[in-house]
Amino acid sequence: MLRRLRSSKNNGLYKESTSIHNSSSRFIAQPAINFNSSPELKGGCLYGGHFGRTQPHHGYRGGVQVFTYKELQVATSGFSEENVIGRGGFGVVYRGVLSDGTVAAIKMLHRLGKQGERAFRVEVDLLSRLHSPYLVGLLGYCADQHHRLLIFEFMPNGTLQHHLHNGHQPLDWGTRLRIALDCARALESLHEHGIPPVIHRNFKCTNVLLDQNFRAKVSDFGLAKMGSDKINGQISTRVLGTTGYLAPEYASTGKLTTKSDVYSYGVVLLELLTGRVPVDTKRPPGEHVLVSWALPRLTSREKVVEMVDPALKGHYSKKDLIQIAAIAAMCVQPEADYRPLMTDVVQSLIPLAKNYSVSASGSLRFPNQRPIRLSASSEKSILHNKVATLETTNVFRFSETLQGVLLAREQPSRGFLNA
Repeated sequence: MLRRLRSSKNNGLYKESTSIHNSSSRFIAQPAINFNSSPELKGGCLYGGHFGRTQPHHGYRGGVQVFTYKELQVATSGFSEENVIGRGGFGVVYRGVLSDGTVAAIKMLHRLGKQGERAFRVEVDLLSRLHSPYLVGLLGYCADQHHRLLIFEFMPNGTLQHHLHNGHQPLDWGTRLRIALDCARALESLHEHGIPPVIHRNFKCTNVLLDQNFRAKVSDFGLAKMGSDKINGQISTRVLGTTGYLAPEYASTGKLTTKSDVYSYGVVLLELLTGRVPVDTKRPPGEHVLVSWALPRLTSREKVVEMVDPALKGHYSKKDLIQIAAIAAMCVQPEADYRPLMTDVVQSLIPLAKNYSVSASGSLRFPNQRPIRLSASSEKSILHNKVATLETTNVFRFSETLQGVLLAREQPSRGFLNA
């Protein structure tokens, strides 16, 4: 039966957890990081936080390289339009080749006053201190006079948005599950490894990047906020983000918690499940908003099957589909208290992703995509994860999932456990 997890967190302090390893990425439990200090920009230099009181114009600081504007001009062929690989609200992203031959994504921020300066500071501060294989890596930055640029690792397969919604070759079911797990890991690292927790506030498909092996990393931390270090703590802030991904309590009141990110994650999970965008006014009445359309259908076995992305052509496990639908339904619950912790989501996805990822030869197999070797110790870590919240031999019964949601409405919990 569905059981609810009692959180063992203590005032937001980080709790050590097990690790999952493979040849391309490694999740390493780290001590809690204090984010109460924030850097300030003064005269083109970064002060405060990890960066000390002085900042060289060029070199390394806190493991992050400081670039000159001229260096980045050379790397991008004068910021050529041919090298543009993305555009967003805060700037333009270019493909560039650094002086040592490293291919990088170079993000030039627009001049947006205080908000633009804040976005720059937040990304440099967070990514230089919070390291995870599920967050896009920051290689360096440039703060030359009025120029603000961020240099990231290059993710050759672009955004999840392009692969789901822009006519690319469809992602198979196993790849979607692995992406869902990677994204959950990313948000878990933000919520669990910082004091106070870090709230992404703009989690969406366009901010999920895919590497050469279709492993996912979360990007774009310009809107990130430090949350309350109290359990279920909230902060009040101006509503920013993307329509369709905003948690209802945040959109209506400006009250922001880590559960706001959980809601956004649930929307992305629904996109992976259905292939639909969060808001589509071209669809028939009643189907414009993905969550509103999907939530009542997640309670029916027959309707859940009808919701699946046609691009999958039936190549998925119905048992796993029902479990994913149940997790998505919990994440997009209208009441924040009834949504799970990202830690719980991670542990629930581990056995599902493993079922589709580990072949008899010990390789991760994604059809039409390159295999990744999985070591014997890594496989053992997955198979014997002591904190896994789903037993791999059990079926997560749909009716019991619904009973758990209803029970949570009477006795709100911070998470959920297994069948």
